[in-house]
Amino acid sequence: MIRPLLAALLFCAAGTALAHGNVQCPASPKAEWKPHTELQAKLIKEGWTVRRMEVTPTCYEVYGKDPQGKRIEAFFDPKTLERVEEK
Repeated sequence: MIRPLLAALLFCAAGTALAHGNVQCPASPKAEWKPHTELQAKLIKEGWTVRRMEVTPTCYEVYGKDPQGKRIEAFFDPKTLERVEEK
């Protein structure tokens, strides 16, 4: 009983780690980045629920729910605050 549970947990963890695949934000100097709080305010105004935000070397990574209530991990260009899709 323990083995199937462990296997399921490992599978879920691996799926989460690989969830964002080939997302590449355009590189821009950090001096040109808008504050992450501005992105958070924009998303909340659009109906998102922001649970957590992280800063990667080139993107803002957002965990939360989109306006439809779907759990989501999304990446945003820190210079334009536009969503960056997987390639």
